[in-house]
Amino acid sequence: MEKLIQFLSFSDPNVRFVVAGCVLLTVSSAIVGCFTFLRKRALLGDAVAHSVLPGVCLSFMIAGTKNPFVLLIGAFLTGWLSLLAIDYITRNTKLKEDTAIGLTLSVFFGIGILLLTNIQHSGNAAQSGLDSFLFGKAASLMLDDILIFGTVGIILIVIVFLFYKELFLISFDENFARTIGLPVKTIELLLSTLTVMAVVVGIQAVGVVLMAAMLITPAAAARYWTSNLTSMIFLAVMLSMISGIGGAFVSYQEKNMPTGPWIVMIISVIAILSFLFSPQKGIAARLFIQRQHKLKILKENILKLLFQLGEKEKNFLTERSIDEIIQKRAMEKSELKKGLRLLRLEGYVSKETTGWKLTIEGKEQGQRVTRLHRLWEMYLTEYLRIAPDHVHDDAESMEHIITPEIEQKLEEQLKHPKTDPHLSEIPYKS
Repeated sequence: MEKLIQFLSFSDPNVRFVVAGCVLLTVSSAIVGCFTFLRKRALLGDAVAHSVLPGVCLSFMIAGTKNPFVLLIGAFLTGWLSLLAIDYITRNTKLKEDTAIGLTLSVFFGIGILLLTNIQHSGNAAQSGLDSFLFGKAASLMLDDILIFGTVGIILIVIVFLFYKELFLISFDENFARTIGLPVKTIELLLSTLTVMAVVVGIQAVGVVLMAAMLITPAAAARYWTSNLTSMIFLAVMLSMISGIGGAFVSYQEKNMPTGPWIVMIISVIAILSFLFSPQKGIAARLFIQRQHKLKILKENILKLLFQLGEKEKNFLTERSIDEIIQKRAMEKSELKKGLRLLRLEGYVSKETTGWKLTIEGKEQGQRVTRLHRLWEMYLTEYLRIAPDHVHDDAESMEHIITPEIEQKLEEQLKHPKTDPHLSEIPYKS
């Protein structure tokens, strides 16, 4: 806690530089990453990230200095060249975009490794630390680095703000954007440029290998919490800031811990938690909803069975044994007992000495499910001309999702039929 307080006080100039750099780099990449993610171009960011390495090496070999502005120019040029290569391969060969991305990524990264190896064996003393561009070295950020990369990051954010509407349109409905006269190709060119800029800005912190994660992971995590683009960008920025500050703190707490990989680790953990536990789209929420649907279907099937058993004798409140219910419809005893227990808690059935029987409320619910089943069978035979012996299974599924509004329309359209295709009475409300 003492270290945390000391870290958050930002009294150490090195901490200020590292935190400011990490926040700027992660935020700018997260904003652009939202549009890249929505356009399903995640692999493009990975290709660009790996393709900037030869630009960094060539800039150093030509200029003989590790000036961040010089390295940034070289990285930007080869990043752009990789995009042109991907576009050319896709347009002029039979290879698809994913194949073109894989080829470009491996070729450019291979060239970068060759150049980096050559520099390391050249004897140039100035090359020390150049290999940090592979995995990043945010802890070595200085004021000059912050000013240069921060300026580029701010320019990137301002451009996104100015062209937000256009980027929004091509991300969700490119055809509509083209119809209303927007220069789609130019906007795509702008987005590609922003992607290259975001990657170039971020390589100093997390390196070319991990940069794709910072471009896509915050956007993917934020998408699980909202369906609104503005909220998604805001959440992605917040999550990337948390990961940036968290990665900086881990490396501050433990001197041997690298900042960049820890930034990626933290945002990855946040993303995994989002995938699992977001309230609407998370895996846990979907499993819960699926379980609720299964229980609803089970309970409605039991109510329908008890109602149909009562139809024969015109006595719906008679006790029914477990075996009698199973004879009507094959069902696992354990499932049937579980459904009956749940229905008892809800007040739709009651447990008697020799079996189970419907309550008044349960009889009404069973009557409704039976009515929906038979109305849907009637609709399929009357309007879709499906044979009566082919409509039962479809009605078994539909009876659980028909709303009262659809039920009313079915009754009106079918003119309140008395019986279904099998001549069974359709039980209307009394």
